Amino acid sequence: MKIGLIKEIKSEEYRVGLTPEGVAALVARGHRVSVETSAGVGSGFSDSDYQRAGADIVGVEQAWDRELVIKVKEPVEAEYGYLKQQIVFTYFHLAGVPKALTEALLSGKTTAVAYETLEDRQGRLPLLAPMSAVAGNMAVQMGCHYLARCNGGKGVMLGSVLGKRHGNVLIVGDGVVGSHAARTAAGLGANVTVAGLFPENAARLQREISPDIGFIISDPATIAEHVKNADLVVGAVLIHGARAAHVVTEKMVQTMQPGSVVVDVSIDQGGCIETANATTHLAPVYEQYGVIHYCVSNMPGAYPRTATMALTDATLPYVLKLADQGLAALSQDPGFAKALNTHQGFITCQPVADALALADRYKAYPA
Repeated sequence: MKIGLIKEIKSEEYRVGLTPEGVAALVARGHRVSVETSAGVGSGFSDSDYQRAGADIVGVEQAWDRELVIKVKEPVEAEYGYLKQQIVFTYFHLAGVPKALTEALLSGKTTAVAYETLEDRQGRLPLLAPMSAVAGNMAVQMGCHYLARCNGGKGVMLGSVLGKRHGNVLIVGDGVVGSHAARTAAGLGANVTVAGLFPENAARLQREISPDIGFIISDPATIAEHVKNADLVVGAVLIHGARAAHVVTEKMVQTMQPGSVVVDVSIDQGGCIETANATTHLAPVYEQYGVIHYCVSNMPGAYPRTATMALTDATLPYVLKLADQGLAALSQDPGFAKALNTHQGFITCQPVADALALADRYKAYPA
């Protein structure tokens, strides 16, 4: 199969869809890989690294004009014209990004295979997990940074000082993002509370991370009570393929102390904090009701080399299946089939169709 690896042009996005080792694995199986010029430079991989792996270095139009296109982030408006009848394998987050992208995919009859809706046999999201882990770690790091008085925060340190814990962290969601955020915050020495839906997860978090972690059931009254005392609130809610629900309301944010921080990792899917609006690494924060909001929609892009290596480890087995078998790979794996978001001019993921109010454009795959 002819495969294109694209250079990301989203603001401050330096990740790339495959490492040179990933490209070499495809070439070893007889596939032809074309890498866009400088695609990997931001992650520390040169064009010559990819050439040594067996790839051709080409221009942007040539890289997109392939049967299978590999990216990291959803295509931005400047890339919509390249969306034709190829397979594009990347993060799309269609329920949380501008509707114009879905319209472009449908118009181009593009086969959109989304990392974030692919499931394994246990119903987990293996391609979302590595970036969720990075973002979970980052959420607490960014919270620490912006809580500093010199950065506009209230001056509270998240950490242990002579054996006493300082700083209250509320993490809304106990999945991969929430667990990594909890581990980082607890490791620093903060007081950590996790809000989740299943009480049995409390024992897992306390066993795997720290017995000092608090756990609350995620209901509006309980979250509201903890939000007002939190120095940092991390939004880590995920609904497979759908827009995130507003679990932390605007009214709750108004009760937080001035200089507190919220980090909404769910912003890719629209955000789970009602006052959250997507930001970029160039302008990462804004203030509302005296609360600092960090809502960068591509958080792992800040650490592109680590993120790219972790992403390739997760995606490469599926890339190889797509390259070897085409869409037949989806027919043989029900979890892989859930990654299909658009095909031949139709939306094939029900949560996406519902979120975008495009039920008339939904068609199950295979029909």
